[in-house]
Amino acid sequence: MLTGDLRNRIDKLWEEFWTGGITNPLTVVEQISFLIFARLMDIAESRNERRQRRTGKPSSGIFASDKQHLRWSSFKNLNGAEMLKLVRDELFPYFKDAMFERSTLREYMADAQLLIQKPSLLVSAVTMIDNLPITEGDTKGDLYEYLLSKLTTAGINGQFRTPRHIIRLMVDMVDPKPSDVIADPACGTAGFLVGTMQYLMETHSSSEGIIEHDDGEKTYTGDLLRDYMEHIQTSMFHGFDFDVTMLRIAAMNLLLHGVESPNIHYQDTLSMSFPEHFPKQAHDYFDVVLANPPFKGSLDEEDVHASLIGRIKTKKTELLFLALILRMLKVGGRCAVIVPDGVLFGSSKAHSALRSILVDENQVEAVISLPSGVFRPYAGVSTGILVLTKGGRTDNVFFYDVQADGYSLDDKRTELDLNKHQDNNLPDVLKKWKDRTEIEHNPRTAQCFLVPRAEIAANNYDLSINRYKEVPISSVEHASPLSILDQLDDMETEIKTRLNELRSALK
Repeated sequence: MLTGDLRNRIDKLWEEFWTGGITNPLTVVEQISFLIFARLMDIAESRNERRQRRTGKPSSGIFASDKQHLRWSSFKNLNGAEMLKLVRDELFPYFKDAMFERSTLREYMADAQLLIQKPSLLVSAVTMIDNLPITEGDTKGDLYEYLLSKLTTAGINGQFRTPRHIIRLMVDMVDPKPSDVIADPACGTAGFLVGTMQYLMETHSSSEGIIEHDDGEKTYTGDLLRDYMEHIQTSMFHGFDFDVTMLRIAAMNLLLHGVESPNIHYQDTLSMSFPEHFPKQAHDYFDVVLANPPFKGSLDEEDVHASLIGRIKTKKTELLFLALILRMLKVGGRCAVIVPDGVLFGSSKAHSALRSILVDENQVEAVISLPSGVFRPYAGVSTGILVLTKGGRTDNVFFYDVQADGYSLDDKRTELDLNKHQDNNLPDVLKKWKDRTEIEHNPRTAQCFLVPRAEIAANNYDLSINRYKEVPISSVEHASPLSILDQLDDMETEIKTRLNELRSALK
């Protein structure tokens, strides 16, 4: 539950970095992440100490006995010069060299560097972060989500972040279970994995496990996930990316949303090395894949694994990522992925071949056409959500033409009245998706309808909604040609009369 006061605090913290000379949004998020992490480690150590005093049983601490001065509670009161020296020269090396030897998060801190050079900025940032209520419920997760949203509003590197409401629609449609193993092959800030964790918390909280606040907001404790927590914490979530900064932010994002040891790895999943480094995960492994891959055009064919090129002769990443996702899924696994519209109707041999594989060898379940402004201000390309299950064969494909997603479709992306259907089609998408039998006889002029596999195959496996949607043509009654000519004659007579009157007046 993020109040206006907390938003203002984050805005002020952001401004402190900006005025302190650190203006790259990714760098700001990364540096704030490090400091939040340092505070969380101190909080965790304090909990370990309380548990040890209560039970009398020794436990392995996070900080060694000779490193207690590196704890947040110890250094937060130092002056600027002392604090900067300690955090830069002692705390960060300790994070990298000692703390994470036994942790799956060691990749996250492998190349961590304190880029704050001004002592005054560090003191200001530490003071602000110390006052944030990151121990209260899911506040730390909400705070971090708001922090990540600034990657978009800053207009830099926004391609790494899919809008949260689009993520939630995709998660709702694939309906992940707490026993599933889930991946994002190009995870960025791990928005899809975090969205899945939030979905599980909401759908697996008993009535007693839902805390209602005075303002109507709810906190979901996920008390029904107890039997699955070890799986959730250690083996459920897998994210891959080849941007080290993204890996750090992704790991922190998941940690702040309750996933203590996510499998976040440095890896280009299209490359030859993916099956070599991760042989299990590369083939028939995942129950769910959620993704918005960075479609960047073409790439070096020699670096793409033969299992992808062998099926689809192309260098286009938008096609290769779909082939990759099919390879990563186990039979029966579900996927929701954002694709550029060209994937759905492209006429090249590679486009057609991929779509025929999707339709004839798998179950293409839905194509959700999104308005072109969804990814503004950093991209105006038209996209769609493709939902499928690996294996079997397509029966009917659910098409929905989204006209509005609850936000303005300009660069500002201002939130609209989400209770109005005309401003937000997404709740209706989910409702119609769950009750697909009710739209079996919808006309093609409707906003959503079903298209049988045979018709799709007959249209070169075209999956664009415009191929099948019918635009109603309203009949317009026109006057007869003779009547129009008579009107023209009358107008010409009137013009001549007025001209003659004007001539008479001028004599």
